[in-house]
Amino acid sequence: MPHRVVVLALDGLQSFELGIPQRIFGRSLGSEPLNRGEKLYEVVTCSVRAPGPVHTDADFTITVEHGPEALATADTVVIPASHELGPVYTEGRLTDELAAAFAHIRPGTRMVSICTGGYVLAAAGYLDGRPATTHWSSADHFQALFPAVRVDPDVLFIDDGDVLTSAGVAAGIDLCLHIVRRDHGTAVANDVARRTVVPPHRDGGQAQYIQRPVPDAQLAGTTTARAWALGRLERPILLRDMAQQESTSVRTFTRRFREEVGISPVQWLTQQRVERARQLLESTDLSIDQVARDAGFGTPTSLRQHLQATLGVSPTGYRRTFRATAGDRC
Repeated sequence: MPHRVVVLALDGLQSFELGIPQRIFGRSLGSEPLNRGEKLYEVVTCSVRAPGPVHTDADFTITVEHGPEALATADTVVIPASHELGPVYTEGRLTDELAAAFAHIRPGTRMVSICTGGYVLAAAGYLDGRPATTHWSSADHFQALFPAVRVDPDVLFIDDGDVLTSAGVAAGIDLCLHIVRRDHGTAVANDVARRTVVPPHRDGGQAQYIQRPVPDAQLAGTTTARAWALGRLERPILLRDMAQQESTSVRTFTRRFREEVGISPVQWLTQQRVERARQLLESTDLSIDQVARDAGFGTPTSLRQHLQATLGVSPTGYRRTFRATAGDRC
């Protein structure tokens, strides 16, 4: 049976965030011979009340066909942002209606929030003692209201195992793609991203708030350098080499790179190499030594260290999870 995702639609919800789970999970299709083309998730939307209208933050309402009982069937619960959280936002407590809805959720259900949906998880006690994030503009208020939560206002999303939180708007897409990647591997997540026309991978640690997200029009960007680097990830790449592709100094290049991408060139290179290694581990029978070389890490030790730091798993363990037959031959 497909993994069942239940999206909790609250009054005042932001329609964009509401559509993210259906767009990402609902379009995730199997890529293995036994499930190729089959839907991997079933997405259901429910309300805290009986089926009926739910107000959005726009000039329209939506009709939700499921009540809170649907939460009892969820493998994953997703709570999008809402602008009408009432005492959840002002006092840090669930309304009676929300508490009754949450009582349907089975122990062990994966809990996910998008943007200010994290307030609901925090008020329900899911985030006590855990790291979490929310939209950067709400981070200070969130931390003051829920001092037991370890709030990180700078990241796109946080994966804490069975509880995951994201920053606002597009970061919800990043988190949902991350979940697909975690559940079914890079190939499936990349396929969804390609059809959604969004970047296939933005790491959770990437900054959510960049002071200058759009470079000055008169300044050159760093697109040429990034394309050049992606074409030679298996070889040593120095910062000065990337700067030369844009005919600029290392200092200027580094500043422009952060303005465009939100992280340093070195961090970006490591992310791209980890992504390349994941693709090779999933889709080829190459030895771990060869994967390390082709991804630009040079040695299996370096590959293992970076994969462990990023994913918490060894190269062989990752391959065994997403490509069992290849993993058995490692």
